[in-house]
Amino acid sequence: MTTLIPIERIAAHVGERVTVRGWLQDSTPKGKLLFMRLRDGTGMTQAVAYRPELGDELFEQLKRLGQESSLIVSGTVKANDRAPGVPRGYEIAVEAAEVLQDAQDYPITPKDHGVEFLMDNRHLWLRSSRQWAIMRVRATVKRAIIDFLDGRGFVNIDTPIITPSAAEGTSTLFEVAYFEEKAYLAQTGQLYNEANIMALNKVYCFGPTFRAEKSKTRRHLAEFWMVEPEIAFCDLEELMRLEEEFVSAIVGRTLAERANELELLERDVTPLQNVVAPFPRISYDEAVQRVLAIREATDDPELRDELAIEWGDDFGSPHETELTKQFDRPVFVYGYPTQVKAFYMEPWPGRPEVCKSVDLLAPEGYGEIIGGSERMSDPDVLLAAIRRHELPEANYQWYIDLRRFGSVPHSGFGLGLERTVAWICGLEHIRMTSPFPRTLNRLTP
Repeated sequence: MTTLIPIERIAAHVGERVTVRGWLQDSTPKGKLLFMRLRDGTGMTQAVAYRPELGDELFEQLKRLGQESSLIVSGTVKANDRAPGVPRGYEIAVEAAEVLQDAQDYPITPKDHGVEFLMDNRHLWLRSSRQWAIMRVRATVKRAIIDFLDGRGFVNIDTPIITPSAAEGTSTLFEVAYFEEKAYLAQTGQLYNEANIMALNKVYCFGPTFRAEKSKTRRHLAEFWMVEPEIAFCDLEELMRLEEEFVSAIVGRTLAERANELELLERDVTPLQNVVAPFPRISYDEAVQRVLAIREATDDPELRDELAIEWGDDFGSPHETELTKQFDRPVFVYGYPTQVKAFYMEPWPGRPEVCKSVDLLAPEGYGEIIGGSERMSDPDVLLAAIRRHELPEANYQWYIDLRRFGSVPHSGFGLGLERTVAWICGLEHIRMTSPFPRTLNRLTP
């Protein structure tokens, strides 16, 4: 009698006869032995076939199998410290096998391939060990986000993907035909969540968002997933406390549940172990001074040029990277100039040129993973901002109504799932974090 098991639970079945169903990653014949590396979507393990036990016919069939052939294998689980796999240290002594399909000429071989080739074959590249590990981490980060917010009394609300107007910037909208009208793919669900909190107090939406930025940087996607909590009766200080607890919980859970995957990715987890609240907080004013001091001290002319900045400029990747090098965990930068932020952010008391905004910058060069703010609560101030940004007032009347009927101080933020996963996994490019990424130059597969 055998037990059908997922490979991820193989450690619990040492000495037992089991069956696994999966795909052949590679195989190595050594005389009468055949070492096969199998994966089933939950993990990877080594299966060892011995010719005298299997017989010549089945042994030869297994030996000829191509990469990504599908098969069912039964045998006894053994502990072996040298056996590769996830989890490592276990193997199956094959006693029986059934080949479902012998796949030949699989295009992605163990040799090096260019990134464009791999992206063209993304539908197959997802099967590789690294991509598998990244998707598993992504799923855990997503679950950690949902569980944290649900556990804090937030209500999950779905917001529209098709919207009549811009929420953050008219230059980054994807226009779509909506019957006889123009409409746009949503940049954010935030404005709708500001309506939702007046009914439910604490809410979040979590889904795809779209930005038509013509950017080729390693941090940008045209379609990405964002979680956006919004909270009534919440000021900027309370918002930062929530954000640091939120990020600490996400990282802590990933470290606990995806140690094998992070090891496979060769991720140095030491920096992640420092991600514990509270996080350092600096004002935009201080951040500019820190960047200028770094610029003054460097002997690298290229870095000096990259770090050029004046008060009122937004931070770019080089500025954020150098800033975060000064801290051992994520850092808050708050109080950005009004001119570089969205129209709906509450002015700083006594400093109308500054708004009550905050970005959370991840260390190790990963930059902004959260952007948030306290929102405007006065209808007249909001209307003036809409006019200043030359936005169509008619499309925002409902948004102004939120301030006319029971307005309260309220705040919220957005966390990009893919940027967060890229940081936690230690990846060079954000495109690896999406199953099928959409970038400036890629719409397929």
